[in-house]
Amino acid sequence: MSWHRDPLLAKAKLFFEYAFEAQRDDPRFGLWCSLGLELLARAAVSSISPVLLAHPDADQKNILHVIHKGSELSSPKSIIASAVFDLCKRLYPNFSEEDKKICLALLNRRNEELHSGGAAFAEYKSSQWVVGFYHACRSLMTVLGEGLSDLFSEEEASLAEGMLIEDRNNVKRQVLAAIDAHKSVFEARALEERISAKAMAETRCLELSTQRHHRVICPACGCIATVQGQPFGKEYITNNEAGEIISSQAVLPTEFSCSACGLALKGYAQLETAMLGDQYTRKTTFTPEEYYGLISPDDVEDYMASQDHYREYDNE
Repeated sequence: MSWHRDPLLAKAKLFFEYAFEAQRDDPRFGLWCSLGLELLARAAVSSISPVLLAHPDADQKNILHVIHKGSELSSPKSIIASAVFDLCKRLYPNFSEEDKKICLALLNRRNEELHSGGAAFAEYKSSQWVVGFYHACRSLMTVLGEGLSDLFSEEEASLAEGMLIEDRNNVKRQVLAAIDAHKSVFEARALEERISAKAMAETRCLELSTQRHHRVICPACGCIATVQGQPFGKEYITNNEAGEIISSQAVLPTEFSCSACGLALKGYAQLETAMLGDQYTRKTTFTPEEYYGLISPDDVEDYMASQDHYREYDNE
């Protein structure tokens, strides 16, 4: 049994070939796409290490099997598909929340198709999911250093890219329309109301900045607003003169909110369209005790007292 990148990717391509041999309104199209998508996600995870696909067990037999260290399992167990998609979301910033949602939607349909008497994909028309499917595939192939033309036939890859461009244009139209609408409503308010809203937005942003929000300028009303995002990449650790530990990590913005005019955007595609997609660095300051889980000398007596409760059981 192989959980390595290349065999998984090769099998994903084979399943997609089966899918594209079917008509788009044939339930087999959706079923084979869902199966291929899971294998593609597993290939992406395996590209870091096949060990990540091993189901954890007390004796670590599945991991030992992967690294060929003495396990004699005839049928090693891997993690479930939903956990694979969760890992992709955690490991790769370009694999968005929307990508994960469409993967899980197809997974749920596949499970219903295989484990019930329902016609799951006959009821789930391709128009409801195919653009999201193509986007998830492109995100995962980007992780693998390849493109859709390496996964699908030339004709299918061209069709997919065209649909994704059209979908991106739709996102752009929606975002720009939302910005214009909120700008018009805000500017129609009385001057005193706008000044008050701006002041309250600044106060609100100060509060949110302590809750891992990042300050930006709202593209609709020009007031201070905030974005949140997903940390990714290497965590950098430094120390300041006070002996505190500072953790710095890059963040990909995925949510925007303005309390002054009410504009809200979600997903990197929307934020990028609104010129709010710049990555930023999140810095968190810890005391050595907080970072390393140590006990402050001032708290030793209280800590020792808290352990007295357990000492009476030491000899049992």
